[in-house]
Amino acid sequence: MKLFHSINDFHSTKKTILTLGTFDGVHIGHKKILERITQNTENGKYESLVLTFFPHPRMVLQEKSEIKLLNTIPEKSKLLEATGIENLVIHPFNESFSRLTAEEFVHTILVDQFHIHKIIIGHDHRFGRNRTANIDNLIAFGAEYGFEVEQISAQEIQDVSVSSTKIRKALQDGNMALANEYLGYNYFLTGEVVKGKQLGRTIGFPTANIQIEEDYKLIPKNGVYVVKTFVGQKELFGMMNIGFNPTVNGQQQTIEVNLFDFEADIYGEKLEISLLKYLREEQKFSSVDLLKEQLNLDKKAALEFVSQL
Repeated sequence: MKLFHSINDFHSTKKTILTLGTFDGVHIGHKKILERITQNTENGKYESLVLTFFPHPRMVLQEKSEIKLLNTIPEKSKLLEATGIENLVIHPFNESFSRLTAEEFVHTILVDQFHIHKIIIGHDHRFGRNRTANIDNLIAFGAEYGFEVEQISAQEIQDVSVSSTKIRKALQDGNMALANEYLGYNYFLTGEVVKGKQLGRTIGFPTANIQIEEDYKLIPKNGVYVVKTFVGQKELFGMMNIGFNPTVNGQQQTIEVNLFDFEADIYGEKLEISLLKYLREEQKFSSVDLLKEQLNLDKKAALEFVSQL
């Protein structure tokens, strides 16, 4: 897949089949739409293209928007590539872009830049300055400029919308089974291993502290999880705590992973941590010894879950 960080960077000698949207999560609802894009390329006669934006339009147009996203840009790119999409354009969204009229958007971007053959889009899609243009306007533009418009049904759009909402709520509730079912894969966090207080080492549970660079990434509910990751080619299971370490009066939220049967130094490495199951809420224990006892129980529960995979 070719990745472009601006509409103006995209160049192709072929016409394109495209869709546009946020595609946050690249979940099972999105994949139905993306499959339709890749199936329409007629064995290479056309190129498939996804146009998305960053920052999320709500971050720019709504002053108090605190929307958290299911994927960082690198995560979304990786998931979209796996669908077989050939071109991903992530265009910077700003106020000046939002002021493009519908005619300007269609003429200068879809027609002149993307050489559009066909757009596959939701029946309720609105575009152009103040989102004044709708699907009927787009069909009229298609007739004028010579491209096809295929509408995605209300039911499919509803499926996408419901999925995104349910995934966010499930993650905030610690319901990993439901979140992962709607995603079609295990929700994951990507971050660098950094030095922490190293308390875990002193009680027999050394942890890798994961620092996530992107502050817009949705962090699931605080608590203890069964997780999976790869270090190099080696698949490793473990347990992860998201929270404030109340037993030792922690003040900041941390993400700490204890990997089973693993002792190598991985400071500075980037890990992709898949969340498989929510074990329990974070608790404050009256002593470090009681915390250690609970961690042993957590490990036993985690290993039991892993043995059934």
